[in-house]
Amino acid sequence: MATGSLRLGAVRVDGATIYWTEGRPTDGGRSALVARAADGRLADVTPSGVDVRTRVHEYGGGAYTVHGGRVYYTELADQRVYSLDPAGGPTPLTPPGPYRYADLVVDPVRNRLLALREDYARPGLEPEAALVGIPLPAAPRGSSAASASSTTTGVEVLASGDDFYAAPRLSPDGSTLAWLAWRHPQMPWDGTELWVAAVLPDGALGPRRLVAGGDRESIFQPEWSPDGTLYFVSDRTGWWNLYRLADGIEPLCPMDAEFGRPLWLLGTTTYAFADPQRIVVTYAQGGRWHLALLQLATGTLRALASDLEPGDSVAATNTHAVLLAGSPRTPDAVVRVDLATGAAETIRPAASLPIDPRALSAPESIEFETEGGRRAFAFFYRPSNPDFAPLPGEHPPLLVVAHGGPTAMATSRLNLEIQYWTSRGFAVVDVNYGGSTGYGRAYRERLDGAWGVVDVADCVNAARHLVDRGEVDPDRLIARGRSAGGYTTLAALAFRPGVFRAGASYYGIADLERMARDTHTFESRYLDRLVGPYPEAAARYRARSPIHFADRLACPVIFFQGLEDRVVPPDQSERMAAAVRARGLMVALVALSGEQHGFRRAESIARCLEAELFFYGAVLGFAPPEAPPLHIDNRPGSRPALIAGPRGPALPGASVVS
Repeated sequence: MATGSLRLGAVRVDGATIYWTEGRPTDGGRSALVARAADGRLADVTPSGVDVRTRVHEYGGGAYTVHGGRVYYTELADQRVYSLDPAGGPTPLTPPGPYRYADLVVDPVRNRLLALREDYARPGLEPEAALVGIPLPAAPRGSSAASASSTTTGVEVLASGDDFYAAPRLSPDGSTLAWLAWRHPQMPWDGTELWVAAVLPDGALGPRRLVAGGDRESIFQPEWSPDGTLYFVSDRTGWWNLYRLADGIEPLCPMDAEFGRPLWLLGTTTYAFADPQRIVVTYAQGGRWHLALLQLATGTLRALASDLEPGDSVAATNTHAVLLAGSPRTPDAVVRVDLATGAAETIRPAASLPIDPRALSAPESIEFETEGGRRAFAFFYRPSNPDFAPLPGEHPPLLVVAHGGPTAMATSRLNLEIQYWTSRGFAVVDVNYGGSTGYGRAYRERLDGAWGVVDVADCVNAARHLVDRGEVDPDRLIARGRSAGGYTTLAALAFRPGVFRAGASYYGIADLERMARDTHTFESRYLDRLVGPYPEAAARYRARSPIHFADRLACPVIFFQGLEDRVVPPDQSERMAAAVRARGLMVALVALSGEQHGFRRAESIARCLEAELFFYGAVLGFAPPEAPPLHIDNRPGSRPALIAGPRGPALPGASVVS
C-alpha cells in the first residue's frame, strides 16, 4: 500500500511518445513526469527533485503539456511555469510572485503558452483568476540565469472577471479559443459556461460569445476536432452527454450515461479524437466506467477492452487509445488499447502485486433501499485471505466507507486500501450515496440542502442491508471516510448513535460553519448548495455540525490530520478529538507534519493504516501483530500522554509524525 503504489495521472501523447505523471510515495510524494518512447523505453523526463504539480483550485491538475517534444510544466515549490530542455534542464518562463498556473496549452502560431492563472497578490482576499498568455523564447535556451531572465516578463491577461476558469482550448488553426468559466456559488458540476472568442493578430481575444451552459447546466471538457469543430460534454438532459457545435448544438450519442466527471482536477478527460470521424470515449453506466469507440457518422459505440475500467485521463492516436485504467483484480496502469482489435497493452502499472490472487476480494455491486423509498448503490467486499477462516457461525466486522467530495464516486477498480482490510478479516462496503456522480444529475442533486442527512442515511442503510442479508456482524459496524467522507462519518456517529461501534475520520469536517468561513476559494461557497447560503442558514449549519453534538457520541473515534491542510484546517480534527476525549470515550489523533489534504508520503500512508488497525483492535478486542502501539486516550488502563512533535508540544494524546 505505502511503498509499492504509484499515483498515475495526466496521460498525454505527443507524436509517438506517451507521457504521464507518477506520484511517488517513497520520494516524499513527489510527482515526476515519465515518458515511453517509440522504441518502448521508459524514462523520467523531469530531473530528480522536480515536482510537477500545481495548486490552482488547491487540488491542482493540468500541471504540464508537451508539444513537438518540448515539455512545459508547473513546479510545486514555487508554482512557476518552466520549459524543459533535455540538454540544458528547466528554464523558468514566468516571474516569481504570488501566482499559480495550470491548464497549460501551446499556441504555436504566436509562440506562447496559454494558461489559467491565480493571482494571490491581495492578502486576505480571494485570488484573481484569469486566462493568460506566457511568451516563449524564440529558440531553446539553457537554464542559466541570463537566458532565463529574458523569458520571465510579459505575461499577458487575456480574460478575467469570472471567479474560476478551466480548459482553455485553441482551435487547430489557432484562430479561436474556447474555455470554461463559472462564478460563486456554483461548483463546476453545478453550472459552468462555455465561451469562445477569436484570437486577434496581436494575440488578444476579440469579443467573447457564450456557446452553452449556465447556472443549471454543467459543461465539461471542450475540445476541437482535427477539422476544427468544437465538441463538449453537457448535462442539459440530466446526463453528461457529448455534443458538438455545428449549425446548432447537436447531440452525438444520447443515452442515460455519464460522459463527464466532476472537475476536481483540472485536465481531467473522458474522450479524445482518434481522427475527425472517430472519438475514443469513456462513460459511466450502472456504476461502472466503460471504454468505447464512437463513430461520428453513425453515432454508434463499439466497446473496447471490456475487462478494463477507465480512470480520469484518456488520449488517442489514429490507431490506439492511451489511458489510465484498471480492473477489480489488476492495479491501475497506463495502458494502450488497439482500436482495431481491442487488445490492451500495459505500459506502466501503478503497483506490482506479489500477492496470492485468492487474497483479493472481488467487489459485488449492490443496490438497496434507503430513506424515502429511494434506491442507493455501493460495492461490497467480503473478507478474503487463503490462510484464515472465520470461526463457525461468525460474521465479519464491516467497514462502511463514505467517499470524499462529496461530489465523487466509488468505483470497482482495484483499491489496495480496501484489500488491506479484507485480507485482515474485515468486510467493506464502499457507498455511492445520494450526491455521488456516475448516476445522472438528479442523483447528484439528492444532496442539495441535505448534506449530513442523505449521505448518512445511505451509509447507515447500506450497513443494515448487509446485516439483513446475514453478511456482517451488526455489533461490529465501523464508519470510515476522508474529507467530506470524514464529515459523513462524524455525522453518522453523532446523529445516528448506536449504529456504529467505532469511527475513523481522515481530515474530516466537524464544524460546517468554520468550513464555510475558513477554507480555500474553490470550495468557499460549495456549502451554499449542500447545506444552504451562509450566514442566512447559520442555524442549519450548526444543526448539521458534529462538533456541537459530541454529547451524542457513543463510540470510540480515531482522527488523522495533515498539519499543512488548507482545505480542512487541522483545528477541525483537533477540536473534535478534544470533544470525544472529554466524553470519556476512547480517542486517538494522528497529526502528520508536512502532509496536506490527502497523504502522499509512504511513511504517512503506512503509519495511518497501522494506527487505524491497532485502534480497531483496541475497540474490538484483538491485537494485530504488525501494528505498532498507538497512544489512545481513555483506553482502559492507559494514562494521558503529551507527545512532542516537530512543531513543539502537541495536543494531549496527539501522535505527531514528522
